[in-house]
Amino acid sequence: MERGVEEYLEALYTLTQNGKMARTTDISEYLKIAPPSVTEMLKKLGAKSYVKYSPYRGTTLTEKGYRIAEKMARRHRLMERFLYDVLKIRMDAIHKQACDMEHSLSDEVEKSLCQLLNHPYKCPDDEQLIPPCDLPFSSCEECLKEFEEVGKRKESLMPLKGLKEHDVGRIAFIRGNTKVLQDLREKGLTLGTVVIVVKDAQREGPMEVVVRGSKIVLGEDIASNIFVKVPKEN
Repeated sequence: MERGVEEYLEALYTLTQNGKMARTTDISEYLKIAPPSVTEMLKKLGAKSYVKYSPYRGTTLTEKGYRIAEKMARRHRLMERFLYDVLKIRMDAIHKQACDMEHSLSDEVEKSLCQLLNHPYKCPDDEQLIPPCDLPFSSCEECLKEFEEVGKRKESLMPLKGLKEHDVGRIAFIRGNTKVLQDLREKGLTLGTVVIVVKDAQREGPMEVVVRGSKIVLGEDIASNIFVKVPKEN
């Protein structure tokens, strides 16, 4: 896939969080590309079913585009962590360097990078959440034990932190080691558990959820590392 297409999709992934539509001017400012060029590219991406482009209203990703965009965002943010934590590159230089390197990462390198960094959940510069991998594991422990070739996860997952009040999700993936899994198990947060949001996350604050009939409060570090399947609207 062309690098330019990946960069547009990744930008849209960042700009359309929580169901928002991205205006052409938003994309233009984010990518530092003239609005007419942005409009032309959005039409091309729409023709390839990567986005839903509506003139004068905005643009959103399709499921096809979202999966590619999420993967690129994951690779970019993992690469930022590697550059900053391991190579000790200056904070003001890691974003551009990660942009240059993310497009050449293979699936194998992405997996190894995540394991090397001990499954980080935030990038270092703007603290954006690192999306989950698309491997069919239910936890990072499974990934560490798996050496054979595996397929890909078929559905997209959402971090619990991204859910809004009254949203419902079913836990499908937990990022973390054995201790993390044990701590969450004691709270009733296990794979397959249905979670109902009572109070969503306010900035960096906690969120309140109902699990198995009980209300519990979850800090940002927990809510950012639990990923759920959200029922699709009819």
